[in-house]
Amino acid sequence: MTPAKRTTRRTTKPKPKPCPDCTTGQVSESFKVGPRGKRESSDRQEALCLTCFGTGHAPE
Repeated sequence: MTPAKRTTRRTTKPKPKPCPDCTTGQVSESFKVGPRGKRESSDRQEALCLTCFGTGHAPE
């Protein structure tokens, strides 16, 4: 007769909290254009979120 196997319940890892500054790891930023005056452009560009470094999760 074989001994009975012990079964243990696997616990799931808690879901990481979302980043407070972004949702996808990227943020939209405006940028300046022009030779010397550097006027503000009305366009936006995607940039890496500096809070979560692009992961989308809150830092621990």
